[in-house]
Order: sequence, then C-alpha cells, then structure tokens
Amino acid sequence: MSKKNTVRDKELSAEVQEKMNESVEEKVEETQHFLRSIFSTKRLSSYLVARNLPFAAFVALLGLLYISNRHLAERTVRTIDRLGRDVKELSWDYKSLSAELMKLTTQTEIAKRADTLGLKERLEPPIKLEVVKDKK
Repeated sequence: MSKKNTVRDKELSAEVQEKMNESVEEKVEETQHFLRSIFSTKRLSSYLVARNLPFAAFVALLGLLYISNRHLAERTVRTIDRLGRDVKELSWDYKSLSAELMKLTTQTEIAKRADTLGLKERLEPPIKLEVVKDKK
C-alpha cells in the first residue's frame, strides 16, 4: 500500500501563497539583475575584449586545426577503402589468371596445341645414348 500525499491535497493559506510569490519574484529579479550585469557595457569593455583577444585567436586556431584534422582523417579512410576494393579486384584477377594458366599447362592442353603445329606426343620413353670411350 502506498501512502497518499496529503500535502498537495491541502489548500495553502494566503500567507504561504504570498511568501511563495514573493520568493519567486525575488528570484526573477536576481536573475534579471545577473543577466544585465553580464551584458552591461562595463563588463564588455574594450579593455576586456583586447585582453582576451589572444585567447579567442587561440581557440579559433584550435577549431581550424580540428576541422583540418577531421578532413584529413576522412580522406585517409576513403583512400583506404578504395585501396581495399582495388586489392580485392586484383586478387580476383590473380585467381582467374592462375586458374587459366593451370588449365593451359595441363598435358592434354599442351598436346592439343602441339598437334596444331604438327607435333605428336611420344608414346615410348626416350632412348639413352651412351658414349663409349676407346682406350688407345
């Protein structure tokens, strides 16, 4: 079982409501005063701007370096992707050329190509010739 919140059910007295309204108005006035003091001409004097100008330039330089580094990284990633695709394509070319070469160098393919030139495959093993030296 949960307990019912009885504080919200009770009506606030006129005194409590008045105090709450006063505190809210005070907070609003403090906030407005704070914002006015930040953006007043006293705070944003030319001396203050001139004093912080090197820091602002440094922050701008860091921003430019960040942007250029990001562009360089993206260009490098694109180059790596393109080179990866090129490597895959060249690998496929290598495999297809290797398979074609293996097919062309089989004994039957060589025999077919030699037959067009008028050469025939020898059925007997080659004869070994020996040179006999005479003793003189």
